[in-house]
Amino acid sequence: MSELRNQRRVLLVLIVIAMLAVGVSTSILSKAGANEGRFADLRSVLEVAALVKTQYVEPISMTELFRSYIANGTVNGMLKILDDPYTRYLEPYAYKQMQVDTTGIYGGIGIVVGIRDEKLTIVAPIEETPGFHAGLRGGDVIEFIDGKPTKNMSQDEAVSLMRGEPGAKVVLGIRKKNGEFQEVPIIREVIEVRSVTKQVLFDNGTGYIRLSSFSERSSQELDQALRSLEHQGMESLILDLRGNPGGLLTAAIDVANKFVSEGPILHVVGRNGARQTVEAFAEGARRRYPMVVLVDGYSASASEIVSGALKDTGIATLVGAQTFGKGLVQTVIPLRDGSALSLTTARYQTAGGNDIHSVGIQPDVVVELPEGEEPPYYASDVEGGNGVDVSKDIQLQAALELIQSRTLPKAS
Repeated sequence: MSELRNQRRVLLVLIVIAMLAVGVSTSILSKAGANEGRFADLRSVLEVAALVKTQYVEPISMTELFRSYIANGTVNGMLKILDDPYTRYLEPYAYKQMQVDTTGIYGGIGIVVGIRDEKLTIVAPIEETPGFHAGLRGGDVIEFIDGKPTKNMSQDEAVSLMRGEPGAKVVLGIRKKNGEFQEVPIIREVIEVRSVTKQVLFDNGTGYIRLSSFSERSSQELDQALRSLEHQGMESLILDLRGNPGGLLTAAIDVANKFVSEGPILHVVGRNGARQTVEAFAEGARRRYPMVVLVDGYSASASEIVSGALKDTGIATLVGAQTFGKGLVQTVIPLRDGSALSLTTARYQTAGGNDIHSVGIQPDVVVELPEGEEPPYYASDVEGGNGVDVSKDIQLQAALELIQSRTLPKAS
């Protein structure tokens, strides 16, 4: 505790020095902070500003940050100057919810959301959850939550409004991708998210594993699925990352390391181009199979790290559509009052040194779905069980044809 107090004292000294250096008047800030109805706690503002100044991926001046705070009156308002929806201030309740997310168990409706084009957008529904069964899909825009407009609403506030006690109802105003508006009532449930939602062995000896998210349980669940399919005689593998919005970086590294036995898994590029490489370790890898990875426009973040590593190392062939393009590193920094700052501190590059953010990953074999057609894995998941209808999934068909052609790298 004494070390933490010393760190905070040093931080406050640095803040004062920074304020004096940039010529920001403490009296102006104190006057701004006095309006409790409009302005957030001044100490939190200063603490966040100092962290952004010293650790944000791009250089930013304290003057710009303080001017943005005075203009907008909140910590998240101050952060708008960064034009980065992934850097955000988390109130204590929102920070607690983020910690719950990583365990894969919480109360809510089961969707992953993000800010796209300044709109609260569903990245993907989580399979076999109330939101999924209510027809919510990736690309849908949430315009209202229980009648409250989401315009200018933070992602964390939206998530807190959609979560609640199991059995309670929430009504979402949804703008579908075709422009149609719907009011969607949903009953909340306890959400227990499995990472591996399907595992199948086809007659030709090809295993199929659908990985729908990256959580603390992903590595263990994938291990169990691989062992089960190997025991049944699996000779090749299709890993389905379509509709997987990502999750924990550590889970992505562990998953990639099951197949990459040496060399880089990804690179992390920080401020001023400083680059760190995450290397595979041989004892983490399993035996290698001829392998295809399925991706689409809703494969994001951790999914892109895994698919990029497997593509760049030549371990797998990617089939499907270009991925989402979310390649920023968020560092969550706890603050003194129980709140936290989710700060973009670096960018990801794939194992081969290719940028991900706003670019995505192009598959080796592009197989686009017809315009307006719902991804086939949605229908498969609604039907439940472990069955997969290959006849309705042209991307999966293409993957199976590639494996049957025996042009993929051989097992080792």
